[in-house]
Amino acid sequence: MSEADQITELLKTAKTIAVVGLSNNPMRAAYGVSAYLQSQGYRIIPVNPEADVVLGEKAYKSLSDVAEKIDVVDIFRRSEFVGPIVDDTIQAGAKAVWMQETVVNEEAAQKARDKGLFVVMDRCILKEPRKRSG
Repeated sequence: MSEADQITELLKTAKTIAVVGLSNNPMRAAYGVSAYLQSQGYRIIPVNPEADVVLGEKAYKSLSDVAEKIDVVDIFRRSEFVGPIVDDTIQAGAKAVWMQETVVNEEAAQKARDKGLFVVMDRCILKEPRKRSG
């Protein structure tokens, strides 16, 4: 299966997306992308130590604080901060880690792949489905 097909399948089957770096600032990309995902029926779990509620959802200080099942962890943090987030993603039992545009960490990506997670790097989770739907 091609990476494009894997992305399509992931976005079809995923229900819950934890967004690391999601703030209450509507001018930030993470906010707009998360609002779009929410409008498409995904359950969004904000992860940001500075927020209490974002987009009507309880925010968590870290991924390790989230008790419910997570399908995808979407990362809106600088590349150098991705390693520990991927460690938490593996611990959370998520099936995929998604690093947004400009977020690249090959070492963390390989660690996730070695644990059986699907990894998307340097791509926007909002733009990918739009590419496929025309």
